[in-house]
Amino acid sequence: MKRHIPRILLTAPASGSGKTLITCGILQALVNRGMKVASYKCGPDYIDPMFHGRVIGTRSRNLDTFFTDTETTRYLFAENASDCDIAVTEGVMGYYDGLGGVRTEGSTYDVAAALAIPAVLIVSCRGASLSILAMIKGFLEYRPDSRIKAVILNQISPMIYGQLKPLIEVELGVKVLGYVPKLTDLNLESRHLGLVLPGEIESLKEKLNRLAAVLEETLDLDAFCTLAEDTEELTIQVPEIPVLEAPKKIRLAVAADDAFCFTYQDNLKLLETMGAELVFFSPLQDKKLPEEVDGMILSGGYPELHAKTLSENRSMREAIRKAIEDGMPCIAECGGFLYLHRELEGQDGVFYPMAGVLDAKAYRTDRLGRFGYITLTAEEDQLLGKAGMEIRGHEFHYWDSEQCGKSFHAKKPVGKREWDCVNSSKSLYAGFPHLFFWSNPEAAYEFLKKCEEYHGC
Repeated sequence: MKRHIPRILLTAPASGSGKTLITCGILQALVNRGMKVASYKCGPDYIDPMFHGRVIGTRSRNLDTFFTDTETTRYLFAENASDCDIAVTEGVMGYYDGLGGVRTEGSTYDVAAALAIPAVLIVSCRGASLSILAMIKGFLEYRPDSRIKAVILNQISPMIYGQLKPLIEVELGVKVLGYVPKLTDLNLESRHLGLVLPGEIESLKEKLNRLAAVLEETLDLDAFCTLAEDTEELTIQVPEIPVLEAPKKIRLAVAADDAFCFTYQDNLKLLETMGAELVFFSPLQDKKLPEEVDGMILSGGYPELHAKTLSENRSMREAIRKAIEDGMPCIAECGGFLYLHRELEGQDGVFYPMAGVLDAKAYRTDRLGRFGYITLTAEEDQLLGKAGMEIRGHEFHYWDSEQCGKSFHAKKPVGKREWDCVNSSKSLYAGFPHLFFWSNPEAAYEFLKKCEEYHGC
């Protein structure tokens, strides 16, 4: 089927160009206009979609062409954009930066091409003026169809902007949508991996509303919306998704609180489509698992920041350990994996007792471990399928484990680096890799079938 989805993408030559700040300001301005906005973040990062949803209130998802092919990427994009007035995507890193930093596959440009999205290049003008034209020209011409339809000049004075705008439009033939002045008091502060505490949300909203007011004055947001509206129809293929035939839905306990907050919403929606009922719970606050659940998901997040509170909730630790030892199927990714250890080193340097499913310690390191995209291949039959099955994911963690596991073999898409990882059995997946189920929906279905078997035993 074909669908017209007003859509636009914000990108930059490199990280640190002001892309995230300007994207958030534009999203807030569009919401303030009363528009229904769907937002997206290129790449696997959880943080910006969480920020968009919690603070701005947009419906936000990830778009990742390493995880999914063009057909699936289009379907997921269209699903989240249904009934929305506009879909705004924020790029990642530099526009053409993809796999291994040496390919365009997996880049923001790759997403723009897959979804036929017009791109707006945000250029930091700090320390430059006419040379900005050379940079823009390079980005326009690096690929025959760059999809760059407009630019926004950041960190520039109104006077210099007035001089550069006509030069860019006449010499390069690309529209300039406006500028953003230097905003020393409206920057978004650095956060621990993007952590936003509940008490910060109101002050952040106030700051974003002030930013939105500035952008309404300095950007041509009407032209921005027109550019999004003047897009071609997308051909959307609806995938065939297997559905459990059980008379009663499989109930999944899904950890969701400040310690366990890294969850791809597309993963959860896929599980629901396949026949699962999601029951959210908090390992921080609840004393026991939800009643009559058939499986469990412990997602990533910040257990190291909440190690003391998690440890003090002994009844929950014991309930989770007992459920897993009794055979309840469980997926525990990264932070969830850390929680299953005998002990976890907290951010404060103290080791705290955890669930004890794995007889090992999880500890802090001084560097980012095994960072980036990976393809996982199962070395044995396990919770997600047979030996040899593949699924894609990524790792991002400063903590490590005495027992990373050897049930899967991980390989990076570019280069020769590979390693063994994940502790698994017929009822357990516990390891650092975050999984994207849409890279192999059959893995999600196998998980639910194991939950169905547990339900019937």
